[in-house]
Amino acid sequence: MSHLTEEQSKQLYLQLLEEKLGLEQHFATNDHFGLANSFKDSTGELSMYDNHPADVASEIFEREKDISLNEHAEFHLRQVDEALAHMEQGDYGQCVFCHNPISFERLQAIPTTLYCKEHVPDPEQSFRRPVEEQVLYPPFGRTSFDERDDETEFDGEDAWQIVESWGTSNTPAFAEDPNVGSYDEMYIEADENVGYVESFESFVATDLYGEHVTIVRSKAYQDYMHSEEGDPFLEPENRSLDDEPL
Repeated sequence: MSHLTEEQSKQLYLQLLEEKLGLEQHFATNDHFGLANSFKDSTGELSMYDNHPADVASEIFEREKDISLNEHAEFHLRQVDEALAHMEQGDYGQCVFCHNPISFERLQAIPTTLYCKEHVPDPEQSFRRPVEEQVLYPPFGRTSFDERDDETEFDGEDAWQIVESWGTSNTPAFAEDPNVGSYDEMYIEADENVGYVESFESFVATDLYGEHVTIVRSKAYQDYMHSEEGDPFLEPENRSLDDEPL
């Protein structure tokens, strides 16, 4: 015997019937979200073969969205039909797993439910992610070799660093280091040595034969000396520029 009163059962029946009629009318008026029409007809193109995918990107996005919406609506309609079938059988409002009564308040909120709160399938938050994220993770996807000890070549991250060093639309708020001093320091690993290992190699120069050492007083040189990393062989900062070899 159902734990629902006659009034409650009638209310839930009308609620399910209203949802069923609404979904069926929706399918009839929009041809299942326009999926009854071919993609060619929806875009107005005579043929899709000569078009680059980017030329019809908006139409492709809309068609994919319509497919998802249609599948969701069809699934909901099946749930409504199943709930109405249980009403005809006389076991509506009972959990199909434990056969305990489902509260009226829960049925009011989700009239298509067939489970009590304790036996809802997969009640936990899903952590399943799109397969595309396997390509995008780690950053720069499969073209990034930073985490690998056996790869040292120029990779996707290095390519992006070069592009980003010329500037982006980002503000300092989006910088990897929140304490950046200039826009030149905003790109990823801006302090990374490129083309050399030790910092002094970027401002110590020699001639073609490895002789006549010259110090280029660049920003890297200033930072190196001010950080008290300077080696004794480096030129003092107060040396006249006229003393530097040409």
